[in-house]
Amino acid sequence: MGLPRFGRPKGFEGDSSPNLYVANCGPAVGLSYDSIASVFSAFGELKGVFAADDSGARVIVSYRDESSATAALEAFDGHPCPDLGGRSLHIRYSVIQPTSQDFVSIKEEEELLAAVDARPWKSLSKRRVQHYGYEFCYETRNVNTRRKLGELPSFVSLILERISSFPNLDDSANIVLDQLTVNEYPTGVGLSPHVDTHSAFEGFIFSLSLAGPCIMEFRQYAECAWLPNHTSSPSMKMQSPEDDKSFLRRAIYLPPRSMLLLSGEARYAWHHYIPHHKIDLVKDSVIRRGSRRVSFTFRKVRTGPCQCEFPQYCDSQR
Repeated sequence: MGLPRFGRPKGFEGDSSPNLYVANCGPAVGLSYDSIASVFSAFGELKGVFAADDSGARVIVSYRDESSATAALEAFDGHPCPDLGGRSLHIRYSVIQPTSQDFVSIKEEEELLAAVDARPWKSLSKRRVQHYGYEFCYETRNVNTRRKLGELPSFVSLILERISSFPNLDDSANIVLDQLTVNEYPTGVGLSPHVDTHSAFEGFIFSLSLAGPCIMEFRQYAECAWLPNHTSSPSMKMQSPEDDKSFLRRAIYLPPRSMLLLSGEARYAWHHYIPHHKIDLVKDSVIRRGSRRVSFTFRKVRTGPCQCEFPQYCDSQR
């Protein structure tokens, strides 16, 4: 999943948009994305500042609402900006183009969010959750298979149907996902590094991101260098310092409406982690996290011991 794609700029007299195409602005003319974000944020909350193309001299400034974009356009279009090196900016409205990479449409995203917001949330120390099928116990990082909450709700039927048609998954047609955790992350709240307990869930984990973007980092630790604490609480602090050199690190960008699949080595042997940031840097673009990010994580509860190929990370085999 890539960064947002923006359409051809619209003229000033055209329909307004929360997204601005800004020319004569960017790293190629000596303006960092941070400095651009700082100046434009004076007009309202930003979603992010993105490269408009490969020139380095044109950017997209994306606001939360149209009125902020209009105010910035009226203030800066055609006028020298003292806080951006005195450069005269050329600004037009732009729009995000729908992408076929989205797993759900914008309308479907709105309906899914409305469905969970109509149901009760359970508050943890920094985020809110809902559980369906089986409740996940954060103290043991496992589920009680003898206590089923019921079937998954009907509003996720479209997601389950699309998952069943995933290409290149040998067992995808036979997957019967029976556990769903919905997480709501406020701005700046992340997730401590962990591997989903092997004995709790089968090998495929699907996670749909809605409402806001984030960076998810994956870490593979040297054997036995760091093992998860299975009695930890959901508010536990990271047990590994940022300057720890005992792990490999990879990061991916999860935009809204994207689906993440964890399987094989990524599911069993790499810790996944969401940094506790309000701003992420993606390919030299500043991505501001939204006021909330909601994830729908689907799993299949395991009924026997795990027999995966990664015993050093496996609670069933240690």
